[in-house]
Amino acid sequence: MFSIFKKLGPGLLFAGAAIGVSHIVQSTRAGAEFGLGLLWALLLVHIFKYPFFQFGAKYAAITGESLIHGYHKLGKGVLITYFILNIATIFTIQTAVTIVTAGIANTLFGDISFFNYGNSKVLNIEIWTVIILSICLFILFAGKYKALDKIIKIIILMLTLSTLIAVYFAYDNFEQTLNFNQVLPETPIEIAFLVAFMGWMPAPLDVSVWQSIWAVEKRKERDSFTPKVALLDFNIGYIGAMLLGIGFLCLGYFVMYGSEATFSTQATLFAGQLIDMYTSNLGQWSYLIIGIAVLTTMFSTTLTTLDASPRAMATSIEVLTNKTFKNGYLFWILTLTFGTLIIFFAFASEMGTLIKIATILSFITTPFYAYINYRLICSKHTPEEWRPKIMLRILAWLGIVFLIGFSVWYLTML
Repeated sequence: MFSIFKKLGPGLLFAGAAIGVSHIVQSTRAGAEFGLGLLWALLLVHIFKYPFFQFGAKYAAITGESLIHGYHKLGKGVLITYFILNIATIFTIQTAVTIVTAGIANTLFGDISFFNYGNSKVLNIEIWTVIILSICLFILFAGKYKALDKIIKIIILMLTLSTLIAVYFAYDNFEQTLNFNQVLPETPIEIAFLVAFMGWMPAPLDVSVWQSIWAVEKRKERDSFTPKVALLDFNIGYIGAMLLGIGFLCLGYFVMYGSEATFSTQATLFAGQLIDMYTSNLGQWSYLIIGIAVLTTMFSTTLTTLDASPRAMATSIEVLTNKTFKNGYLFWILTLTFGTLIIFFAFASEMGTLIKIATILSFITTPFYAYINYRLICSKHTPEEWRPKIMLRILAWLGIVFLIGFSVWYLTML
């Protein structure tokens, strides 16, 4: 069992990147506002996104190269389009996940005041943002992929156990009859939330590119990371992310559904509401469990996102220019860090707006990633024996139609 666990890596990194804002914020809000009514959306988006995430893991494990190299083989314009879309989203996404992480850390560990003037709440969350990004940078610079691979396994184990415990006790204290009636949002605000909810559930589809990069790194490190192991690794991470998404949906339902309380759009207030919501219903003894669950969830997302986006940008530049840049990763990770801080200082109080922008952008760009991942895995660049079978092809086309249909539906409702 332990030897199998050591072979795993990119799939768990995928789970670490996926289980973040989509779970802590969006799934919990969905449960709090709609009960189990959006369970259909959670399950459906997992089913229809599955082939495209799987294609990324499979392609990297088979060919030994990332999806970025594959996109270039499909045509330089495809890779340029990916690069432009990535530039348009990486700073907003990194800021959104970092804001939530900083808010949770500030709530758990209390005020850290290095100054005695100004708005202490803003100062404190800014300080936590710098601390969190600094810790992430230290981990990535000191240990690189190996450190990331080991740390994420510990985080995922802690997250899974603490979340399962929280769900069990929340259900045990739930006094209503379970209501599985499914709902379709009708108002513009509800539809916008539905699209945002599905945009990052379980993750933005461009994360398939990240996973392919991690798979290449894992393959360099361990020869036993065969295509079969890669698919097992991916399926464990993907199914785990889906189950934890259901877990956080249930937590919101069991603890907050039917109450008049609403979540704040400010990071610190939201984090306090989230943790207080659970502890007031489950008891103060659960504070540590809930705190560990939400903090490890968001820290893993911040860490994996800060690693993956610079890798993707640096690799894209090298492939497009056909040149190797020794410090390409360093340049992009520092650019992303400082860009995140600038956006954070400008929009620290607008967590809800940032998350909404980031998630909706992710959803409406999803059809592009879905189509090119499908096109690549079915092309001559993938060995014939590893191309998807008929059932997976059908599911992929149904997914493309579903994602395009929902994007068009949302855009027509604006």
